[in-house]
Amino acid sequence: MRISDKSVAIVGAGPAGLMAAEVLITAGIKVDVYDAMPSAGRKFLMAGKGGMNITHAEAFEQFLTRYADHRRDLEASLRDFCPESLCAWVKGLGIDTFVGSSGRVFPTEMKAAPLLRAWLHRLREAGVHFHMRHRWQGWSGGGELSFVNSSGELLIEADATILALGGGSWPQLGSTGSWPPLLAQQGVEVLPLRPANCGFEVAWSEHLRERFAGQPLKAVRLNFTNAHGETFNQTGELMLTDYGLEGGLIYACSALLRDEIAAAGSARIFLDLCPDRDISNIKARLALPRGKASLANHLRKRLNLEGAKSALLREVLTTSAMQNPEILAGTLKALPVTLLATRPLAEAISSAGGVSFRALDAHLMLHQLPGTFCAGEMLDWEAPTGGYLLTACLATGRTAGLGALRWIRQN
Repeated sequence: MRISDKSVAIVGAGPAGLMAAEVLITAGIKVDVYDAMPSAGRKFLMAGKGGMNITHAEAFEQFLTRYADHRRDLEASLRDFCPESLCAWVKGLGIDTFVGSSGRVFPTEMKAAPLLRAWLHRLREAGVHFHMRHRWQGWSGGGELSFVNSSGELLIEADATILALGGGSWPQLGSTGSWPPLLAQQGVEVLPLRPANCGFEVAWSEHLRERFAGQPLKAVRLNFTNAHGETFNQTGELMLTDYGLEGGLIYACSALLRDEIAAAGSARIFLDLCPDRDISNIKARLALPRGKASLANHLRKRLNLEGAKSALLREVLTTSAMQNPEILAGTLKALPVTLLATRPLAEAISSAGGVSFRALDAHLMLHQLPGTFCAGEMLDWEAPTGGYLLTACLATGRTAGLGALRWIRQN
């Protein structure tokens, strides 16, 4: 049989599945992409609404560290499809990119829609067939892929299969996290899906929830040390919510915090509300004459402290403690906040857990199911926001596509 007579079924029309499709159709393989949603790339589009961050321009060795414990699992894929390769690929779609002040890389239009439109057009022109509103149900008794669509059950045979079903976050966009039992039934090791890049719950007072929910905490430093001595110390922005805290700064620390809560029941962080001042400077400014000004006005004039930051102080200090310059200064540099729980997986930006890398070979093929490959966020890895999530999804999609191509050529 000629290679052009071979076919691959890809389940999932997100970035990982689409990248696998591109690898295979370019090699002359017949490709069918199935997805439960009405259109492709829905989570990709939503992620790009606020400015499509596609990757990061930092030094590659530093880039690899963002994948923490799973660096080794992902390194070969990321070296094969590194940030520079990703930018060149985007350029090939007719879209220019630029590097922002933070090192994040964006398309010039800052939107995901033009990139996705160009990509889907190229895939369709190359011959990729898309089957939307097809919900994967696992395998039939005869080993075929089983789907349900508006007409009922559909059984599909393919020479290789790539599963790119996503994690469990934002289920309304397609990543429902409903697939783990289907793989577990086949003897595949799947770790529980957990929230990543997520918000955390705090027992705020009613006053703070009513008056300050939705207000930003700009330029704060988050310090955290877990029970194993691992530390996080970074400056950024947070958002006060009625349930607790969210925002890029706490997302970056979410894995450490989530695991600490799972082990100990809670996690205590410390917020430096004046990261650009040392404690001696703060004490000196607090000691300046206050006159008839209230403490709130004194803090605003001397330390530019007001609104949400002032509200946080009153969450942890009594009225008498607020009048003590030593206690007040110390709290401004290390305000304790106890995190009680992560927000639900469905609300998270991404998820951890999924198919264990122990269940896969170097080409992302399942040991238990030869000819079946996995890619993207359904694999057990996590990374912070900043382009790292998309880069790894695309890179593992490419690895799975190349793995399926290799499998077909050898069989």
